[in-house]
Amino acid sequence: MTKLLELKNISLYNQENTRVKDINLSINKGEKIAIIGKSGSGKSTLISIANGSIAPTEGNVIWKGLNINNISNIESSKIGTIWQDLSLIEELNVAQNINCGALGKHSFIWALKNLLGILDKNLCQECLAAVSLPKKTIYSYINKLSGGQKQRIAIARLLRQEPEIVLGDEPFSNLDPLLSKNILNLFISRKNYHSIKIPETIIFSLHQINLINNFNRVIGLKDGQIVLDRAIHNINQSKIDSLF
Repeated sequence: MTKLLELKNISLYNQENTRVKDINLSINKGEKIAIIGKSGSGKSTLISIANGSIAPTEGNVIWKGLNINNISNIESSKIGTIWQDLSLIEELNVAQNINCGALGKHSFIWALKNLLGILDKNLCQECLAAVSLPKKTIYSYINKLSGGQKQRIAIARLLRQEPEIVLGDEPFSNLDPLLSKNILNLFISRKNYHSIKIPETIIFSLHQINLINNFNRVIGLKDGQIVLDRAIHNINQSKIDSLF
């Protein structure tokens, strides 16, 4: 199997507390990984370290054999993240926000044009269709949308980015159970679309434990440490209960 992402001897701490400790983790291409654990166990911190947005106190994050601090902007764009706060730009319309996912692939001039009007309309609409939103939504402004709609716009922006791996920090937190299942199935089944490519490797932190059977590997965190890392068919309810 092709190894994409490695976390080697990762710890993050300060004088007050330790957020994660002694994390060693390898992610292979094509894996579907669920990270579970109670609030404060280190799930969000682990996601932020894995994508390079937080530097660990100790250890290294390796992307395709290179330290994540040394990879190019193009390589960085191959690591996609669905943030818990969504990181959408409220003053821009939906199409402009979706196109922000492609900024790493285009010039400064293209970025300016995106601020002035709707670029790549058909591609943006295909990203919307993938997350079950109507095509006309591209004209809406973010500050006029519901929490669930914003969540799906953030996922559509990620699809526009076309990353090789997706790290999701509670990516279904604003969605009802049916939409959560449908969006997860988007990544699990990897339905073919005309112009967008669905990433085949995902790492999602979850609070909806009922969704973990859709993944092939489960990582359990407790007090900032990995205490469970097994294939889904080797997980039973007692192992899950021990995390909470």
